[in-house]
Amino acid sequence: MRATNMKNIISKTHRFLAPMVASLLTATAYAAAPGITGTSFYLTAQPAFLNQPDGSAVYSWGYGCVLGSPVTYAPAAIPNAKCPTMQVPGPTLIVTEGQTVTVALTNNLPTAAGNTSILFPGFQVTTTGGVAGLLTQEAVPGGTVTYSFKASSPGTRAYYSGTQGDLQIEMGLYGAVIVLPASIPANCTTGLAGANLQVEQAHGEHDFRLAAAAYDHAKTCYDREYLFQFAEMDPNIHKQALAQVGARASCVAGAAGCSLEVPTEPYHPAYFLINGRSMPDDMDANYGAEYPHQPYNGNPHMHPGEQVLLRVIGQGRWQHPFHEHANHVRILARDGNLILSQANTANLAGPLLFTTTTTPGLAFDGIFYFTGRGLNWDMYGHNNADTASPTSTSHPPCVPDANGYYTALSGAPYNAINYYEWCADHLKPLEVAPFGDVGAGGPATLPDANILTNGAWYSGSPYLGPDATTRATGTTSDFQPSNTQGNPANERGFAFMWHSHNEREITTNNVFPGGMLMMMLVDSREFVIDESN
Repeated sequence: MRATNMKNIISKTHRFLAPMVASLLTATAYAAAPGITGTSFYLTAQPAFLNQPDGSAVYSWGYGCVLGSPVTYAPAAIPNAKCPTMQVPGPTLIVTEGQTVTVALTNNLPTAAGNTSILFPGFQVTTTGGVAGLLTQEAVPGGTVTYSFKASSPGTRAYYSGTQGDLQIEMGLYGAVIVLPASIPANCTTGLAGANLQVEQAHGEHDFRLAAAAYDHAKTCYDREYLFQFAEMDPNIHKQALAQVGARASCVAGAAGCSLEVPTEPYHPAYFLINGRSMPDDMDANYGAEYPHQPYNGNPHMHPGEQVLLRVIGQGRWQHPFHEHANHVRILARDGNLILSQANTANLAGPLLFTTTTTPGLAFDGIFYFTGRGLNWDMYGHNNADTASPTSTSHPPCVPDANGYYTALSGAPYNAINYYEWCADHLKPLEVAPFGDVGAGGPATLPDANILTNGAWYSGSPYLGPDATTRATGTTSDFQPSNTQGNPANERGFAFMWHSHNEREITTNNVFPGGMLMMMLVDSREFVIDESN
């Protein structure tokens, strides 16, 4: 009974939430997987306050870049990147397989916080300096410890404090390591996979990937990538830490009483974070000035047919069941371990998951894609009665390749608006009596758009792209919801809600909506996805 009731609640939530969330998005911003790259990193652990959508500023600790240290940002196409001296999550460290990596950590936490450190699970680490701790060498207050390891295999992994983890990780001392493959499989830059980059460039888009493949494997090519780090915060713990730090502000390291005694149980988190932010803040720009210590966002976009690499890490205490609407996620690897078939290592063997679970300390890489296959209507709103040129945007051709899609393999030009259309649904109407000139005869009668409460990304029709919206709703704007006029002129996409399946985790301090929630926006090819912010 409980499961049934929850399912009904979530179903109702979807109905009302998607327009509500979309209406909160006031600026176009995207995610990518930004970070810093190289072989030598100079990090510091420091305190600062994190901004939350309810107006709170939560005292926290985080890793950041030592002021004045050399920093190289990636992807290179993102301008105005920053690495503050404290951020949550910590700077994403982007390295290449086979490289020897050094990370120098300076402890600039309050003296009463004591020692701190970093663990790099999955790597053989050697240390220089510092003092011996329970799990690794630690930096004393004001001191520095250096960690070295070889990036032995590709993939996404976590790093986090190895000192009093119940407190320091809760306070924000965690981050990600992305190891890029040393060699890219040839098929990732040729054939259909290589053609996807040509399609993006034909529409004026830049390449924001860190690499063309996630692993040294021919079936791990991808077109777009996003990094999501899931965590939660109990503000009571943070408040007590702040109070005790203030009370011991003048204490001497190692002296009696110069330490924190912050209880971390019972645990009652009120903030549920994706990359250090809660919805709707997670859909604002990367490096936004309003989030000086939370530079990474969580706002994925894609075009139909693109392979989207999801890099996901559980950085908190709890498991977070996260549901990616519109399709399952194919798991490629866990903690950098590619899941292959025992019978034939040329084949992937990771499961297709309806809901991905982020386990504390565990990272996974997965592939998400959406093509519109199986919708049973032409999502581009092509007009069956149109007798215009075959190259017109209202009635372009759809010649299926061997897999049934309109791609370079079946002669699709790179600039085709409907590149990667599922041809079996080409010209199929959805609506029995549409407003515009889309062919009638479909199975559904849609409500008048004027009576719906729609969010900022609602297109006014069930079709993809601005031309499709015009054809579906007629030539007058009277049928198109007025609030869609504030969108970028050519963005008319599908908004799929991605969210935690734990009801409390889609709230911010018990106020709905919030928390672990974002939107995957599937955009028509007319719209340029510019992930430079």
